[in-house]
Amino acid sequence: MRLFLCGDVMTGRGIDQALPHPLNPVLYEPYVRDAREYIALAEKAHGPISRPLSFDYIWGDTLPVLEDAGVDLRIVNLETAITWSETPWPGKGIHYRMHPQNVSCLSAARISACALANNHVLDWGYDGLSETLQTLDAAGIAHSGAGNDAEEAMQPAVLDTAANGRVLFFSFGSTTSGIPQDWKATSISPGVNLLDDLSEATAARLCDQMRSYQQPDDLVVASLHWGSNWGYEIPREQIVFAHRLIDEGVAIVHGHSSHHVKAIEVFQGRLILYGCGDFITDYEGISGYEAFRGDLALRYLVELASTTGEVINARLVPMQMRRFRLERASAADPKWICNLMSELGE
Repeated sequence: MRLFLCGDVMTGRGIDQALPHPLNPVLYEPYVRDAREYIALAEKAHGPISRPLSFDYIWGDTLPVLEDAGVDLRIVNLETAITWSETPWPGKGIHYRMHPQNVSCLSAARISACALANNHVLDWGYDGLSETLQTLDAAGIAHSGAGNDAEEAMQPAVLDTAANGRVLFFSFGSTTSGIPQDWKATSISPGVNLLDDLSEATAARLCDQMRSYQQPDDLVVASLHWGSNWGYEIPREQIVFAHRLIDEGVAIVHGHSSHHVKAIEVFQGRLILYGCGDFITDYEGISGYEAFRGDLALRYLVELASTTGEVINARLVPMQMRRFRLERASAADPKWICNLMSELGE
């Protein structure tokens, strides 16, 4: 079984403004009040962006590679609401939203499933979340991690690959990534699938819940939005938590939240991605933290044994956003990534 995975796909704000159906560009950020300013920053960094963009434009050089690789599933962490809502979540500094008709940018990439348990899906309130879920459903894009109540937020996306069986895709969030505690879905309120903590007890409960959805031969991917935006250190509690999930039969731990790539691990033959980094953003031209190379977007192409979930092969390919389009990184960048991963693995 072959999977494409990546980190944060942030198609709201500046990217929404460049797509065929831009929303009202008003923002409520401390320093930027118009989403079109992010287009101007990107153009200042890399040159003019012809608008409107085609829906497949942002994926750039990624799509031909996925076609050639023959991947069965394409999995992303979608960090934006998809909504007309004009009411931002109060007290939150950054709000991402994308016009519902711009969901075609996800369809153009044939995205199989989106993780939604993150710190942006509720940026435009409960109405924004409801419209996000409805829009993804109408587009035929599976999702997990948010819902109209806790049970719905916990439910996996059931992905049937036909030739290689089923994958259950679960999405979980942690407050360590900046998800507000009051976004947690309950038995009577919508929200995200928010973990209480990363304790042994939480891991045990989580594994029991995931098993309740499994049929024989199902593979499980657990997607986790956790940790801070910057820094390579993996907290001990994340390592222990990820190991417990693998011990209980999870095939891939798909971690994200940091704006840059973090360490990977093969534990008991199965893959742990502690931080996949950003993939599609409107961050071009924004300075700061350059040493982390947040400008590099990593494409994870993973081959698993469909019967055991053990990793057979994993290719990490660096890309770079230029004019809101993913392009092949420079010749030196793969070496930089290799050196980084070697250092992080020591």
